[in-house]
Amino acid sequence: MNVVETNLEGVKILAPEAYEDERGYFKETYRCSWLERLGCTHDFVQDNISRSYQNTIRGLHYQKEQAQAKLIQCIYGEILDVAVDLRKSSPTFGQYFSAVLSEKNHKLLYIPEGFAHGFSVLSDQAIVHYKCSKYYDKASERGIRWDDPLIRIDWQVSRPILSNKDRNLPLFSSLKAEDIFI
Repeated sequence: MNVVETNLEGVKILAPEAYEDERGYFKETYRCSWLERLGCTHDFVQDNISRSYQNTIRGLHYQKEQAQAKLIQCIYGEILDVAVDLRKSSPTFGQYFSAVLSEKNHKLLYIPEGFAHGFSVLSDQAIVHYKCSKYYDKASERGIRWDDPLIRIDWQVSRPILSNKDRNLPLFSSLKAEDIFI
């Protein structure tokens, strides 16, 4: 397992070894001891899968009171995965990191608590699998608008497809103190 640090403290790219031959490939995508070696000691309690079509943007989402760490992988197609730092005490507060995750590059993105998360679909369609360290809690759910002018994410899509909920999320500059992590 190769680990690549990013510009956001705690956000890491994990690259497991994939064993490929004429039948396809095999790879391990999760082993608790990998994350423990990185200092990540929480348990993952929920797995989610989404299928989305090209130009879809999902996010930027996070939970405040029930903050979630996430381990994300694209098991079919290709996405641009994005993490935004919402930790007020962090030197990278308000900054983002993005990485292409695909079934071909086998990369995973680890995002600790304190970040908003989203992705855009770069291929015809994509299936995304991610693990969460806390259960989904609607009352704790928050978000930031995908096209926030302060964050300026290049989603690499031409005509974004969004849910009404995501289209109407607040701007980063309008977040209240109780919606930001310390």
